[in-house]
Amino acid sequence: MTDLLLSVQQLTKCFGPDAPPVVHDVSFEVAADRAPEIFAILGPSGCGKTTTLRCIAGFERATEGTVVMQGRTLAGSGVHVPPEERGVGIVFQDYALFPHLTVLENVVFGLQQETEAERTARAREALDMVGLDGFEERRPQHLSGGQQQRVALARTLAPEPDLILLDEPFSNLDALLREETRQEVRQLLKDKGISAVLVTHDQEEALSFADRLAVMRSGQLDQVGTPEEVYYQPRTLFVAQFLGRTNLLLSQAVGDEADTPLGHIQLNREAEGTVLVSLRPEHLTLAAPETADGPVGTVQGRAFKGHDITYRVSCEDNEYLVHTDNRRLYEAGDTVVLQPLEPAVVLERQPTPADMPSGATPEPSGTT
Repeated sequence: MTDLLLSVQQLTKCFGPDAPPVVHDVSFEVAADRAPEIFAILGPSGCGKTTTLRCIAGFERATEGTVVMQGRTLAGSGVHVPPEERGVGIVFQDYALFPHLTVLENVVFGLQQETEAERTARAREALDMVGLDGFEERRPQHLSGGQQQRVALARTLAPEPDLILLDEPFSNLDALLREETRQEVRQLLKDKGISAVLVTHDQEEALSFADRLAVMRSGQLDQVGTPEEVYYQPRTLFVAQFLGRTNLLLSQAVGDEADTPLGHIQLNREAEGTVLVSLRPEHLTLAAPETADGPVGTVQGRAFKGHDITYRVSCEDNEYLVHTDNRRLYEAGDTVVLQPLEPAVVLERQPTPADMPSGATPEPSGTT
């Protein structure tokens, strides 16, 4: 990859000489030739994603590794550029607004080395950019959560940083406002040609907001790719489970086919011997036994969601999730045939407790 905006290579952070690394050997890039690119780091609480962001911003000194932006080393061996000299903006989870200052004063606060008139003009321009023209004299406590988030974004945009870092900026908003605000912010970044790195624990947020994402587990990156690549072709058990529900099948593979508890199915890549494979619920469908051949199961329950239906189906002592459109109507107790619609995805390893998201337990076949 050439013409990089940001390059993070083998980043490691320990909070003490004998402490285990919170971030270990993390590498990813944001390319200028794809700008404005939004890159997300997705992972559970405590996995090291915010520490990674703070190392990029300069609030934490990296133990090992490098951070390079537009060819300039910000962190590396003997190098640690202060945060204020990095050309990086950051929006915090709690917005960090000053309650005693007006909206305009909060935005002006982030501007330096200009006349007062120039700072005020740039602050007003940033507020207009985020749709807060006319709110200049209000104080943060008189704004909604979404408006406070936009003030924080305006304060970050006003200095015209080369890169914006977003630390779970939507997590304090209610569900509807969160979706609306992140759509607005994404469009704003795209319109202004600004690249960003987002950290979040919200799978839907990462998948819908980012152009590419990295899934982090225990301080390391399990997989990097587009949302479609990572969701549909998970590399590890953790990625398959963390990015939504999946059906796991312990299988016997020969080439690009395998014998599984759901019969003989195609695989997404060649494999040999005992493998664990993943089938997303939407990659299975149901049919009436008189119309199709295949493994027969019993509907245990369903959840009608308007645009689709999620069924729980038992088959040979295992239970599977199946997402169908809202025209396939079955009742609890109905006998159905389970049919794969896509090749199953071969995961790199068999499940171990260390691979599982918090609170989950390994299942050789069935739903997780």
